[in-house]
Amino acid sequence: MFVNAGGLTVHVQTDGAPDAPPLVLLHSLGTSLHVWDAPARALAGTYRVIRPDLRGHGLTGVPDGPYSIAQMAADVLAVLDALGVGSVLLAGLSIGGVIAQQLAAMAPDRVQAVVLVDTAMVLPPAALWRERAALARAQGMEPLVAPVLARWVTQDFLATPEAEGLRAMLRRTAPEGYAGAAEALAEVDLTQSTATLRLPALVLVGEHDVATSPEAARALQAAIPGAQLVILPGAAHIPTVQTPDAVVAAMAGFLARVAA
Repeated sequence: MFVNAGGLTVHVQTDGAPDAPPLVLLHSLGTSLHVWDAPARALAGTYRVIRPDLRGHGLTGVPDGPYSIAQMAADVLAVLDALGVGSVLLAGLSIGGVIAQQLAAMAPDRVQAVVLVDTAMVLPPAALWRERAALARAQGMEPLVAPVLARWVTQDFLATPEAEGLRAMLRRTAPEGYAGAAEALAEVDLTQSTATLRLPALVLVGEHDVATSPEAARALQAAIPGAQLVILPGAAHIPTVQTPDAVVAAMAGFLARVAA
C-alpha cells in the first residue's frame, strides 16, 4: 500500500493480523523493505509486521537530499499516524537502527521496545558517506555495488541467490535517495540522545561486521541501561538476509520477554 506521510508518498507492506501487536521493521541504506522478508514471514504469525520503504528507497518518493535522521524518523511516525497505529515494537537494521534510536528518543511514548541490528550511535568517517553520496549522484549506483556488497556479507556468501538479491536492491535504489540518506549518516551523532533511552533494548550484530562492528554494538549496549547484546555467528552487516533464522530466534525470544 501507499500512504501520505507528511507530504511524502511512502510505500508500506503490512503482514499479520491487524489486531496483533504492531512490529515495525526499518531497512538499511541502499536496500528496501525486502531486506526483512525472511524475518517478516516468521514474525507475522505473532505480530502485525509493518515495513515501510524509507525516504528515497524502494517505491517511496525520492525528494532531493540531503536528508536528516530526524526527518527520516518523522517519516516513520507519520506512517504510523496514517495507519492509525499508536505505540509499537521497533526494529531497525543499519541506518534503520539509527532511525529507530532517533525515533525512540523523539517519541518515547510511541516505542515499547527496540531491536537495533548492526547499527551504531555514530558512523565515522563522515567523509566516506559524503564520498559515496557524490559518487552516486555523479555515476549512479553501479560503482558502489561491489565495494558495498563486500561489507554487507561474508566472502563465502557473495555467490548466493540471496546476495544477488541484495545487489539488485542496491542497483535499483535511486541515486538521489541513496545520496541523501548517506549525507544523513555523515552528520548524525546520537551519543547523547541514545543514552537517555529507558526501554527494553536488544542489540544484534554479525560477528564479521566491519561496517558497524561488535565493538560499536557493545558501546550501544552500554549506552542503554539493561540492553541485551547478541553476536550472530557467521554473519556480517546484513544478517536479516545472511542468517535470518538467528535473527528471528533472538528477536522472538526478546519480544516474548517484553510481552511477559
